[in-house]
Amino acid sequence: MKKYDIVILTERRYVNPTKVDNYISNVLLEDDLVKKGLEKDGLRVIRLSWDDSDFDWSTTKYILFRTTWDYFDRFDEFSSWLEKVSKLTTLINSEAIIRWNLDKHYLLDLQKNGVHICESYFVEKGENINLKESSEKYNLTNFVLKPCISGGGRHTYKITPENLQEHEVLFKELIAEEAYILQPFQHNIVERGEISLMIMNGEFTHAVLKVAKPGDFRVQDDFGGTVHDYKPTAEEIAFAEKTVNACLEKPMYARVDIFTDNDNKLAIAELELIEPELWFRNHPEAATKLSKGIKQLILN
Repeated sequence: MKKYDIVILTERRYVNPTKVDNYISNVLLEDDLVKKGLEKDGLRVIRLSWDDSDFDWSTTKYILFRTTWDYFDRFDEFSSWLEKVSKLTTLINSEAIIRWNLDKHYLLDLQKNGVHICESYFVEKGENINLKESSEKYNLTNFVLKPCISGGGRHTYKITPENLQEHEVLFKELIAEEAYILQPFQHNIVERGEISLMIMNGEFTHAVLKVAKPGDFRVQDDFGGTVHDYKPTAEEIAFAEKTVNACLEKPMYARVDIFTDNDNKLAIAELELIEPELWFRNHPEAATKLSKGIKQLILN
């Protein structure tokens, strides 16, 4: 008999914070909505940091990834922990889909499965090419450079003919350490924003529109972006659900970030299957939908 049905995973900063600002308040609220939903369905729940060395991970049936937002800064440690803990319990989403989703090369798999992605070019770790050569090779003038394993806008840069040369040394340092993706600058993200559609147990629940602050191209709130409730079209919902169905396996939860690309087609910006912000505070019913799916999984 396992002691717990499910552990909700967070990171150390959010376990018992001494100072609670709006950002942390949202983290606590989101996790609490999920916890209460699971408990209402009769499940035994505890919330812990993923790196809690005192907890016996074999004492829980399942682990639910929620606010583990430091994993990409501690990737080697997180990867080792993931390998170890996956042998002791069951992960939601699974280890296989987490590892697949960690690296933006997954975009190529989605493309093979019929999901439209915007123009994307990969520069592999250690590849002997500089930024100017890359831009010429792929006919890029204004483009975005970002790591294949990242989050929160880490090492994401807008490259233009005016600043390309000054990024050459940085690019050389970056590419020596990890693979990068180059994408043409998407004007519609700045002009119209980026839509995040939440999918719980295969079904759309709610959406938000993320808008960059004036003068910036990044929609994350870390960089001054704002979030607004959004009612997606039937086409946008169908696109998001199709994306989830094109995954390596069906995820329990997903956030599908989409936009209208430079060719005026719906395209994937990101598919978040590990620890996405899901804006349950905007739509608490989605937390209930998630908990019902998890309960069904546990009972099966």
